Amino acid sequence: AWGLLNSYFDSNTDNKNLDSGAKSLQKTDPEWRLDALRLDAPHIHADLSKSAANKASFEALLALFEQCGVAEHRDAMFGGEPINHTEGRQVMHWLPRQPVSVLQSLISEQNPLTVQVKSTSDAAKRVAIAAAEVLASREAFFAATEAVRADALAGHVRDVVNIGIGGSDLGPCMAAQALAQFSQGGPRVHFVSNVDPYALEQTLRHCEPRFTRFIVQSKTFSTIETRLNAQAAIAWLKADGVSQVSDHLLAVSMNAEAARAMGCGTVLNMWDWVGGRYSIWSAIGAPLAIAIGRAHFEAFLQGAADMDAHFVQTPAARNLPVLLALQDVLYRNFLGFGSRSVAPYAQALARLPAYLQQLEMESNGKRVDGEGNALPYQTSAVVWGEAGTNGQHAYFQQLHQGTEVVPIEFIAVKKPMASGEHAATQHRTLLANAIAQAQAFMVGKADAGGHKHFDGGRPSNFLLLDALTPASLGALIALYEHRVFVAGSLWGLNSFDQFGVELGKVLASDIEKRMASGDVTGLDASTAGLLSKVMA
Repeated sequence: AWGLLNSYFDSNTDNKNLDSGAKSLQKTDPEWRLDALRLDAPHIHADLSKSAANKASFEALLALFEQCGVAEHRDAMFGGEPINHTEGRQVMHWLPRQPVSVLQSLISEQNPLTVQVKSTSDAAKRVAIAAAEVLASREAFFAATEAVRADALAGHVRDVVNIGIGGSDLGPCMAAQALAQFSQGGPRVHFVSNVDPYALEQTLRHCEPRFTRFIVQSKTFSTIETRLNAQAAIAWLKADGVSQVSDHLLAVSMNAEAARAMGCGTVLNMWDWVGGRYSIWSAIGAPLAIAIGRAHFEAFLQGAADMDAHFVQTPAARNLPVLLALQDVLYRNFLGFGSRSVAPYAQALARLPAYLQQLEMESNGKRVDGEGNALPYQTSAVVWGEAGTNGQHAYFQQLHQGTEVVPIEFIAVKKPMASGEHAATQHRTLLANAIAQAQAFMVGKADAGGHKHFDGGRPSNFLLLDALTPASLGALIALYEHRVFVAGSLWGLNSFDQFGVELGKVLASDIEKRMASGDVTGLDASTAGLLSKVMA
């Protein structure tokens, strides 16, 4: 399939020219572009009509999707097959967000998500067991999170501090910020991830020990940053005379024994078939559930489940995660775009680019295929961005007039989240800027002098939510998860391991020991010199 697509692009030079892409909205196939590249998915309207794809390349990409067997790979994931083969694990982050009716069907070894699943009987049994665990743990999860909210309403809790890093921080932090308007009645929720002591110290400046609860999140309970921050938090509680420290500590971990040994009074379980960066749907979502309450958290799960159904049941040509992933492959492998900017024109989504950096770059930032063979083509683009309109007053200069083309993804919300006297006017200005920027990237502007010349033809997507709600945020996150899965499948990757994060952590342990001993023997000259400078 890759050979077929390469041949197509090699023999059709126009397909390498952006002039046949985004600018063709004004020149060629306008009816096709507006019909094929605009669609509604659950809670999201997507306008991809400013894509650099044209009709012919779009059809070739759909053929690639079929020939690479992505649908079968998707069905294997939803069927409970261990597609994370390097770690021998199932990939079932989609399971904890399913409604009770779906979980009950899965327990009876029926799979209502799709008729395409051809899972083995063993896989179906494993899914049934996992679904039963999800159903059983859901009440314990909400009992714990609602208890904290009840204590907040009673005046016993004012602040909750989540201690975690990576997937135990980025997703819950982003979502809690995005859905802050739904947090009435809940405590203030803070997030500490960096082992830099300044991060925890600055957070605790605003808290009072006897009114503060901590959530310690670590799958294995061995993550050094999380353990050190948790130990510092415990010391802070004890220094103020808190006697029942365990009452102030809730843990989320697979290693309940280690969590209880640290002093955590309540431990919520998680599973090895949920990867860290995909774990907000599990007990890792505890800080979000505490912030917004059970009803809103359940709506958040349902929005993601709605996107699951769309991904599994919708034909590829109208399947939003599939179309976005195909576009990612087109841009990365055939048009040479090395990065993608994400610009949420909603301040509440300001942390979304940081969340997507881990989701996409930790999943698909790999140089070998699923069998460990070096790949002859590029994989994940660099993902980065900033909330609009801040970004357009900073890096948009380069996106408009720089030498390198960077596709941009606009995310906007129709309904304002503020209700002040001037909110409607401000929100109208915000939306106008988002739409105008997308238009400017496409149409450009001629200037004979050069300094004010805009090439145009620079591709963008526009994702529009009616309102930023728990359901629409859940759908948006699930959309990106499935997009990453499809792109990784097309590239032949295992998108669910992350061995690239381990080497530096191992070396850091050695360096820390050397900092204590002063021994730099056996190190390379550069590292030895830097270590000596730090220790001096």
